[in-house]
Amino acid sequence: MTQDWHAETLGVRAGSEHTEFGENSEAIFLTSSFVFENAAQAAARFGGQEPGNIYSRFTNPTVTMFQNKLAALEGAELCVATSSGMAAILATVMGLCSAGDHVVASRSIFGTSVQLFSNILKRWGLETTFVSLTEPDEWRAAVKPNTKLFFVETPSNPLTEVCDITLLAGIAHEAGALLAVDNCFCTPALQKPLALGADIVIHSATKYIDGQGRCLGGAVLGRRDVLEPVYGFLRTAGPTMSAFNAWVFLKGLETLHVRMAAHVQNALALATWLEQQPAVARVYYPGLPSHPQHALAMRQQSGGGAIVSFELKGGKDAAWGLIDATRLISITANLGDAKSTITHPATTTHSRVSPEARAAAGIGDGLVRIAVGLEHIEDLKADLLLLTR
Repeated sequence: MTQDWHAETLGVRAGSEHTEFGENSEAIFLTSSFVFENAAQAAARFGGQEPGNIYSRFTNPTVTMFQNKLAALEGAELCVATSSGMAAILATVMGLCSAGDHVVASRSIFGTSVQLFSNILKRWGLETTFVSLTEPDEWRAAVKPNTKLFFVETPSNPLTEVCDITLLAGIAHEAGALLAVDNCFCTPALQKPLALGADIVIHSATKYIDGQGRCLGGAVLGRRDVLEPVYGFLRTAGPTMSAFNAWVFLKGLETLHVRMAAHVQNALALATWLEQQPAVARVYYPGLPSHPQHALAMRQQSGGGAIVSFELKGGKDAAWGLIDATRLISITANLGDAKSTITHPATTTHSRVSPEARAAAGIGDGLVRIAVGLEHIEDLKADLLLLTR
C-alpha cells in the first residue's frame, strides 16, 4: 500500500509498527537485548533462520522503523542506520572495500571526509584519487583496474557544486565500480540519487532529517545485495544508532517535506538578496540562474537546497567581521537546523585540509557559508546589514 502514497505521506506513515498497547507515536525501545522464548528460538535468531531482534547493536525495533521510513522515502530496498554521518561513510567503505582497493572521490567534499579518505583509510591500504566533481573526464581518467567506489556530495560542501548523477553512475558502472552519493544537503525531499542511477545514498541524519540540531546519526541506503556487507560491518564493529536518536529522527522525517520547502524558499530569497550587495564578490546557490550548474540542478533536484555560500571582497578579515557582527544567526559549523547558522569554512569545516587542497577545491579565505533556517527572511537580511555598508 505504501507504494501508492505520496512522499509527504510516506514521511508521516511509512515504516511505523505498533505494539499491543496501540500507541499512535512510535515507541522507543531502550533496551540492550531481547528475550527469547526458548533456546531453539535464540539459535534460530542468531543463525538467521528466524527474523527478529537479538541485540541493539544491530537490531532494535525503533531503529528498524527509522530505517524502513527513510528507505521508503529514498526508494531503497535496505537502510543501515549508524551513529553519525561519518560513521555511515566509514561503514560504507569498510563494508565494500578492502586493502589494495581504489576509490575515486570528489575533491569538493566535507573536510572531515577528506581526512577520512586521505589519512585514516590510507593507513589501512585504501588508495583514493580526488578529482573535480563537475568534470566527467577526470573521473574517467582516474579509474584503475582496482577501482571499487566513486564517492560524491551533490550539492557539495560548501560551494554547492552539482554533478550529473546519471552520467557519473554510467562512468562508475563501466569501470565495475559503485557510485555512492552523499545526499545530506538535499534529503529525499529534494533529490533521489537512486532513481538517477546511484548505487548507494549516504546521509548525516544529524542535519535536515533531525531538523533541530538535537541528535547525531547517519544512514546508508541502496539495494539489499549491495548493502549486506555494510550491515555486516555494523553488526560486528558497532557504529550503531541509538534507539532514542532513531525516535527523534522518526519525528523529523514526519515534517521533512514541509521544512525543506520552507528552507528552500528562504535560501533562494537570501541568495538573490546577497547577489545585490556590493561587498559580495560571488554567491554560490544552485537555485540561482548564475550558478554554473543551475540547469542541471533544476533537472535532478526539486529545489536549490538551503545552503548559501558567498565570497566577500575583503577576504578573511571581511568574512570574520561579518560573522562577528551577527546577532541572530548562530555561529556554528553545523547545518540542517531550524536556526540559521553561519561559518567560515577555511578555518572551521575545512581547516584540517591543506591550503593547496582548499585552493584546488575553490575554498577561499573570503568564503562564508550560511545554512538558511526557518526564521523570517527580513530578520535574516537585517542580521547581515554589515554587507550593505
